[in-house]
Amino acid sequence: MTNVTSTEQPFVSVLTPVFNGADYIAECIESVLAQSYRNFEYIIVNNCSKDRTLQIANEYAKKDERIRVHDNTEFVDVITNHNIAFGLVAGNAKYCKVVSADDFISAICLERLIDCAESNISAGIIGCYQLSGSEVRWQGFDYPTALFNGRELCRRVLLEGKPDFGFGTPTSLLYRADLIRRSAKFYPNSSPHADTSACFRDLHTRDFGFVYEVLSYERKHSETQTTASQKMNRYSSAYIHDLMEYGPAYLEKSELDRLLTRELDAYRRFLAVNRIVGSQGQKFWEYHKSRLQELGYPLKGLWLIRALAQTALHEFVNPQQAVSKLRSRFAPE
Repeated sequence: MTNVTSTEQPFVSVLTPVFNGADYIAECIESVLAQSYRNFEYIIVNNCSKDRTLQIANEYAKKDERIRVHDNTEFVDVITNHNIAFGLVAGNAKYCKVVSADDFISAICLERLIDCAESNISAGIIGCYQLSGSEVRWQGFDYPTALFNGRELCRRVLLEGKPDFGFGTPTSLLYRADLIRRSAKFYPNSSPHADTSACFRDLHTRDFGFVYEVLSYERKHSETQTTASQKMNRYSSAYIHDLMEYGPAYLEKSELDRLLTRELDAYRRFLAVNRIVGSQGQKFWEYHKSRLQELGYPLKGLWLIRALAQTALHEFVNPQQAVSKLRSRFAPE
């Protein structure tokens, strides 16, 4: 970082949307306040938490004037809560950084990400390595290249379809604030993975920067959105939605048709095996029935039977093994 005063540094809005985060919110807040980069505000958006989250946030706000606590008057879903937070970004902010309430960032996170952004003005989104448990995620970028063409990166993410390679998570990303202000909803849909959709939307016209350092830390436990997505296999429908919504901007028609066919077949096989095993409850089936209806491929018994036949032909494993294999296709650890 160049030797400039905090008032000369670009202003950053740091956001933490949170619901019932009392177990980890203090560590999250401490990591933000410990930043070597000083010119930022910190907005914590409490989503009607029923634990001590609001109390903890207010206690920190009393000690540090950079912290502003917004308390929702009514409970909203997780994506709506993020969009409320984005709507609170300061008008003079040049950058926006999300730090999920379960996660935390290194003391040089803002400094390194903003250095990259300031050196690469065409980059609308900047990513970095993230330690998730004992695994370093978002590897696969070509060191030491710091700037990647947004359209080419989106093509690669769609075509390769690898769960261990992608743009990153909100905690590992930095956004230019002008992208946030372009629409009323920065996260454009209700999927728990709408942050990925936002990347597909905005990297059509902007580039992507990357810092080859572990600057963000994802906590793994049973209550995270990632864990919930794995249990429900939300990745399948989210990926298909992004293919349908953004694929035409990045892929040839033949490429898009091939990917849609492959992903729909895999999704149907996953559901067919779960129907036979019978281990999933009503909530699971209501979710997938609703998602398929939204995608324009309503759930039908006939194609479940056909999908199970395909699974028997191609997997050559028992139903429990098939479930595990199909889940792993869409749900990274």
